[in-house]
Amino acid sequence: MSLFRNAVFVTSVAKPGALPPTEGAEIAFAGRSNAGKSSAINTLVRHTRLAFVSKTPGRTQLINFFRLPSGAFLVDLPGYGYAEVPEPIRRQWQNLLERYLKSRENLIGLVLIMDARHPLTPLDRQMLDWYAPTGRPIHVLLTKSDKLSRGPARQTLERVRQELAEWGDRVSVQLFSSLKKSGIEETEAIVGRWLGIEPENVPKDVGESRKEKPPVKGEKTGG
Repeated sequence: MSLFRNAVFVTSVAKPGALPPTEGAEIAFAGRSNAGKSSAINTLVRHTRLAFVSKTPGRTQLINFFRLPSGAFLVDLPGYGYAEVPEPIRRQWQNLLERYLKSRENLIGLVLIMDARHPLTPLDRQMLDWYAPTGRPIHVLLTKSDKLSRGPARQTLERVRQELAEWGDRVSVQLFSSLKKSGIEETEAIVGRWLGIEPENVPKDVGESRKEKPPVKGEKTGG
């Protein structure tokens, strides 16, 4: 069974004081505005509009809670970094995110969304600098990887993997494409381990960011 399939919307929160009671483990999804976070969530849950996808960056202004079949929760956080959002709203978002990420006791891991064409922006690094010291795991999805050809995509993955090493071994990374529906199993394997669930038919070494895979025979390694 898919880890994310059949996720059900529970509630939306606009203010820190409105956060729902803690009921189960929570996996937060965060990312820069327009990095493809909502599309990635919809792909993982196999639903076209569970998470709202907007052509206008910065439209997601709420923390949205979705219950997974396991009883855990997928938590969709507001996108960060969109300059045209009015300053009062930006401060409200920052307060909401900060309160949730710092004080939510049953938050067990963060899935950080980055556009594969523009990974590790200053705001992404800021998020890593802040969150990594908590000791909770972070898994990076390099979304929109279909926009890159195979060689550059692999080179980007390796470069980001090397740069993420400075934040410790609890940070992992993979390529992901909502358009091609690729990377779903790897994400489920990583998040499943956070929850103590081993998804079926997924090799145990999938998603281990520090392990090098041997090149396929006859394949060039330089991209």
